[in-house]
Amino acid sequence: MNARDSFSSIAGICEQLKQNRYITDQSLATVIYLSYHLHKPIFLEGEPGVGKTEVALVLAELLAARLIRLQCYEGLDAGSALYEWNYPKQLLRIKMDEQCSQSPEEMGQVIYTEPYLIKRPLLEAIMSSQENTPVLLIDELDRADEEFEAFLLEVLSDFQVSIPEIGTLKATHKPMVVITSNRTREIHDALKRRCLFHWIDYPDLDKELKIIQARLPDIDESLAHQVAIFMQNIRRQDLLKKPGISETLDWAEALFKLNRNVLDAETVDITLGCILKYREDIQKFKTGLWADPDKRTQFLTSFSDRHAQ
Repeated sequence: MNARDSFSSIAGICEQLKQNRYITDQSLATVIYLSYHLHKPIFLEGEPGVGKTEVALVLAELLAARLIRLQCYEGLDAGSALYEWNYPKQLLRIKMDEQCSQSPEEMGQVIYTEPYLIKRPLLEAIMSSQENTPVLLIDELDRADEEFEAFLLEVLSDFQVSIPEIGTLKATHKPMVVITSNRTREIHDALKRRCLFHWIDYPDLDKELKIIQARLPDIDESLAHQVAIFMQNIRRQDLLKKPGISETLDWAEALFKLNRNVLDAETVDITLGCILKYREDIQKFKTGLWADPDKRTQFLTSFSDRHAQ
């Protein structure tokens, strides 16, 4: 079956995501289905490490489409996101042709053409969609300034841009757009209204276990259970940064590489940096929770023990 055929139903999307080792629920699959058929951007919000960016990566793989990524940061402006002229290349051409009798207008017609244009992600998405619809990932929009957010709203409205020296460029087919935010600041309602919104939360125990087993099929089943339970417990603690599913997978893979089949106190002590990224959190965990024998036992509970209680 053609990968795009699977987007004809929500169930087909769920199945394709699962085959690509992305475990999701019907709610997100519905948002993807509607985005594909209504040509509306997806706006994914949630804590860092819960799998927002991965959605765009998997969609590009499913659609056999090019992934174009715009990584947002403070100070990002239209030039860095849309296009710039290649000034060194233009100057070189001017020096090469300075012996010619071309007028400034004629020279401008040469150096202000596509070969001298540096396409940034937004322009790449617009122009490449003339051949094949790409997946455009606008990652961590909350890191960018509000001024850029207003500019992005304008671009997403009709997916066309005007370049004074060239003219107006418009996408013949709108790219599939995935916008992510860690909610370090609120995104303006005007932008959200143009998108299909979905909140990705930390997974529950059953989902986290399925994710571990899907991504690391060779991991010991008992260890996978212990890791999932440990992560569920640690997220209930008062930490500066709660570990996401990305930390879960990093830790599980590290344990697998260390040939550990059982999660014990020593293993946790030497690998804690895989899941906790702040010194204060590590210190609080070791001197507080981890120092309590009863709570330590709770954290190391196996899946079978949990169900036997």
